[in-house]
Amino acid sequence: MRFEVGENEAGRRLDRVLKKILKGASLSFIYRIIRKDVKVNGKRATGEALLVPGDIVEIFLPEEQIREFGQRGRPDLPAAKKQFDVVFEDESVLVVNKPFGLLTHGDAVEKKNTLANQVVAYLAETGVYVPGGTKTFTPAPASRLDRNTTGLVMFGKTLPAARDLAVMLSGMEGGNAYVEKAYLTIVVGEIKAPMTLKARMVREEGKNLTKVLPEASDEGRTMVTDIKPLATGKGYTLVEARLLTGRTHQIRAQLAEAGCPVIGDRKYGDTTANRMASQKYGLTTQLLHAYRLTIKGGAGSLEYLKGKTFRAKPPARFEGIMEDLGCGTKMKS
Repeated sequence: MRFEVGENEAGRRLDRVLKKILKGASLSFIYRIIRKDVKVNGKRATGEALLVPGDIVEIFLPEEQIREFGQRGRPDLPAAKKQFDVVFEDESVLVVNKPFGLLTHGDAVEKKNTLANQVVAYLAETGVYVPGGTKTFTPAPASRLDRNTTGLVMFGKTLPAARDLAVMLSGMEGGNAYVEKAYLTIVVGEIKAPMTLKARMVREEGKNLTKVLPEASDEGRTMVTDIKPLATGKGYTLVEARLLTGRTHQIRAQLAEAGCPVIGDRKYGDTTANRMASQKYGLTTQLLHAYRLTIKGGAGSLEYLKGKTFRAKPPARFEGIMEDLGCGTKMKS
């Protein structure tokens, strides 16, 4: 077997690239063939050798053995299913609108029908991604949304893009984020003016809850959310929530602590409002939609994204609830 190192293998160690190709092989077998049966640019190399674009890697094993190791333990390519909408796509990045009820990643119960697997199948169908062809890289979401939160999720289509997206989405502190995330939700109560919610938080992992602490607390981590009311009606408010930090359940927990819980939210919400939302709209989970991503600064290969804004229109049910509660407003698609 002979292949040329591309951008998805560049910067990776030889032993790790070989382990991705020969998934079923043991590490001891990998190191044994590196000593005897592998050459890089016609020469022996160590397992720690870093590969660069254009390197030629040769594996001197029978093709049947390579196929056997490559297939062993490898999950089947997910069935082609596309529940998401494509918002933006170029050679490096894919931005999609995730629907209600779809996991971003798999969990202990659902491993196959996930947004991540659907995107991989979509990219394979369109010829952008060849399973096994890039040896070590599989496109994956750069961030995640809860199963019942809808909206925008970004994917890196190449290894460099995935790495740069990770940098861009990891700096959410003090408003200096590369990527500004804004959500839409409807809350209990009529909010008349913008407000900034500041607090500290700790996780109650056994209950999967975020506990909100006073801003002056010595415990936990800081969380900051800007809240902007967009429309009010019948005792409810449509709000834009802009994250200045990125904590689990941040919007839901902080709004509940402020006395304006998200409708439908079983963890942090108002029982009476939730009963109304369930009976009238069939809403049994939080009404939360990631509707806008604004790129404040690009990193590395994604510098060109700076200044771009991606938007996703709320789902039809969300818009129907807005209208019925009298807090509808014309949103950009």
